[in-house]
Amino acid sequence: MRRRTLLTGFAGGLVAAGAAPAFASAGRRTLHVRPGDSVQAAVDAVDGPGWTVVVHPGTYREVVSIPARKAGLTLRGATRDPRDVVIVYDNANGTPKPDGSGTYGTAGSATFTSAAPGLTVRDLTLANDWLRADHPGITGTQAVASYTYGDRTRFENVRLLAHQDTVFVETGALGTFDRQYFRHCYIEGDVDFVFGRATAVFEQCHFRTLARDVDFTPKGMVFAPSTARANPYGILAVRCRITSGAEDAAYKLARPWVPSYETTAWPSLVVRETRIGPGIDAVTPYTDMRANHPWQTMRFAEYRNTGPGAVVSVPENRPQLGASQAASHTRDNYLGDWRPCA
Repeated sequence: MRRRTLLTGFAGGLVAAGAAPAFASAGRRTLHVRPGDSVQAAVDAVDGPGWTVVVHPGTYREVVSIPARKAGLTLRGATRDPRDVVIVYDNANGTPKPDGSGTYGTAGSATFTSAAPGLTVRDLTLANDWLRADHPGITGTQAVASYTYGDRTRFENVRLLAHQDTVFVETGALGTFDRQYFRHCYIEGDVDFVFGRATAVFEQCHFRTLARDVDFTPKGMVFAPSTARANPYGILAVRCRITSGAEDAAYKLARPWVPSYETTAWPSLVVRETRIGPGIDAVTPYTDMRANHPWQTMRFAEYRNTGPGAVVSVPENRPQLGASQAASHTRDNYLGDWRPCA
């Protein structure tokens, strides 16, 4: 089986997650997870808000799910290098469940899931290493690394690795505008690999599109927002960079996702002050997911982007914000009374 190569900064091997209890620091609300332990077991052991789970260097092959009642949880790597700690699994949308009850679906495929408000994740890697080539009979190829839908969710210095649907930024209900913040993160994938309904701010992040051995273009899209019509703010990428492992112009910047369960969605994406490499098609950077929801009717805009993938050669294909409009599309406006950088 050809698994994705997950670079690690630590000279440790693969850790098969077990049920061993995590070590709790005396007098502190901290649990330590070491090779041979289970990250999920540590999460299960948390008995109130405000705990920290520290994961020591190694690769932990398991699925981790944090319920809403674990509010204010911090999950972090023991070092500052996110390559040292890797949490990885390999379910896809179309992967059959062991109990025979069907397949996992897109959300169910996630290696990491959290409904907890006030979650902080930092200094580690979350990955889904399911590969299409290994499963030619499976058509549901979405394989999520991270699926989060708690308000005030924060990721800092985190690597998020998968192919299709890497990062699912969602909300707990159709009528809620949960906020998520990503800073100094590395995110890679191919099709719609940052997607969802949340108000999500990506600041100083690095998005990388992957090489694909296919004979069609576009080979994928970076963003696929599904913002609720009532939400003034969707996905914001500010002072980021977009690079590619594929050939020039092989990828689109975004396409709108209007889910069948929320046909009133009005996807919103603003990319500003971001360096866009040649892997993004500069002439036609946006495309449609469905013909009855054309991207031109959505809230897609850019502001002061640079790089070969940001060149405006056909103005009608690249909506640009004016300075007064851009003033409302900032981290602080999107996140409201939550200040994760304070």
